Amino acid sequence: NLVSVVIVRLLTLFGVISTEPLTRKLVQVWFPVNIIFVGMLVTGIFSLKYINIAMVTILKNITNIITALGEIYLFRKHQNCKIWGALILMVISAISGGITDLSFHAVGYAWQIVNCFFTAAYSLTLCGIMDKAKQQTKTGNLNEFTMVLLNNSLSLPLGLILIIVFAEWEYLYASPILRIPMFWVVATASGLLGLTISFSSMWFLHQTGPTTYSLVGSLNKIPLSIAGIMLFKVPTNLPNMLSISF
Repeated sequence: NLVSVVIVRLLTLFGVISTEPLTRKLVQVWFPVNIIFVGMLVTGIFSLKYINIAMVTILKNITNIITALGEIYLFRKHQNCKIWGALILMVISAISGGITDLSFHAVGYAWQIVNCFFTAAYSLTLCGIMDKAKQQTKTGNLNEFTMVLLNNSLSLPLGLILIIVFAEWEYLYASPILRIPMFWVVATASGLLGLTISFSSMWFLHQTGPTTYSLVGSLNKIPLSIAGIMLFKVPTNLPNMLSISF
């Protein structure tokens, strides 16, 4: 988040991009999005403590149907039969993956289900907040760079609070990895990728809608699941692999 904020600020300073001033009213409108965003990150981290990346990725498919139902309730937007067919297949895949998971952990699954609700709430709330936030700017517009700046700037203090509450700063201070130059190179590269993901996500959600955003985001599930199994040597079997491919 810090890398993203610094880069956006520098690009604005040199006139490469333009961003809206972060006024108090704009921050107040946007802040609920960040609360949900941090909740999404925290629940995702806790789920990864108990279940493997492959199953986390597959279980995220549940987010899609929660998002679609939320879009009907909040925005009265209905999806066609093809979309619902795809959503049902994804839910079946998640259920099949859970049944055939050799490393099943109830606590991890509970955290991941909570994460699915936070993730769906994030895209739905963000979609609804965008128009309200525009009304709080001087120009009446809100571009993607301003949204990225808002999201990452407001996440920083919330992240620091969590680090203090969970005493993570003690672990970080004592960890020898902070003294390795390559760690900072990788961390900076991760920040650059995060900026790219944030910008593209904001743009896509702004142009389409929560359900489409969620469904298209599901395209990375199979490569992520397979990579997670291979890199971390997760125990699996043929039925579990078939459920992931499904």
